[in-house]
Amino acid sequence: MRHLMYTAPMSDASRPAKGEDRRVADALPGHWADRLLPLALRPYARLMRLERPIGWWLLLLPCWWGLSLGQVALGGGVPNPWYALLFLVGAILMRGAGCTLNDIADRNFDGRVERTRLRPIPAGQVSLAQAFAFLALLCLLGLLVLLQFNWFTVMTGAASLLVVAVYPFMKRVTYWPQAVLGLAFNWGALVGWTALHGALSPAPLLLYAGGVAWTLAYDTIYAHQDKDDDVLIGVKSTALRLGDATVYWLGLFFALSLALIDWAVWLAGGGILSHAGVAGAALHAAWQLARFDAANSARCLELFRSNRIFGLILTLAFLLDSLLS
Repeated sequence: MRHLMYTAPMSDASRPAKGEDRRVADALPGHWADRLLPLALRPYARLMRLERPIGWWLLLLPCWWGLSLGQVALGGGVPNPWYALLFLVGAILMRGAGCTLNDIADRNFDGRVERTRLRPIPAGQVSLAQAFAFLALLCLLGLLVLLQFNWFTVMTGAASLLVVAVYPFMKRVTYWPQAVLGLAFNWGALVGWTALHGALSPAPLLLYAGGVAWTLAYDTIYAHQDKDDDVLIGVKSTALRLGDATVYWLGLFFALSLALIDWAVWLAGGGILSHAGVAGAALHAAWQLARFDAANSARCLELFRSNRIFGLILTLAFLLDSLLS
């Protein structure tokens, strides 16, 4: 049984009192953002989901895939560490911007769902005007990071904004919002590649497509936490569309992802280490499929978070292949 439930909109009496601090559901217990930041800053950290770092990891890892596999295609060597750091900072900022936009768009839904009712906007800790101002600040900082790269990369990165902007609204019109999330979250594979090459080619496009299929897998797992609430408030997801057949579709999504990524490795001239990384990621995907339980919300959250390991296996393999070429 799910532990979440649909509730009435949060009343003024049930909102956190001024100066009161309540941890949002799904936050990592004892995270530094909830312990060390001043009270006035914590609502903004929660808008960014700083206390839930898995999101920026999943945004960052395709950037590092593109960077490290792009270095392999150049004949090997050390991928630019400055670029790797910029991608880290950019992923945290732009994931924060995307979450802030999502909370603005979902402000009338979040207060009616137990898991999200303590988010800063429905809890009254951040006003709508403050959220928009914070979103603008994050986008400006993200632009400053992007401007450190060549102009082709700048234009490639900027092109993602349309997908990012429409994603929060897709759950209202399609059962496949996870596909749109995949388009947005894996754009970094293109940006990472073009940072080195200044152009696109079939290899990064296949890497990107593999990332989209990967996102379909992990975010469908995540969506099973909320499917009951989604029905009640009238939003859609692949968890609702696929239902009891989800595990078979997850197998298809993971298999498609791994096949496309391995194809990208072949086209990039990757060696045995990169292909071994794809095999290692396949073992991790099989482990997820074996443990998946659509009725167990805690298990779904665990498996969703474990996809950081899936992504890091590939990153490490591409990096070692580049270093040892």
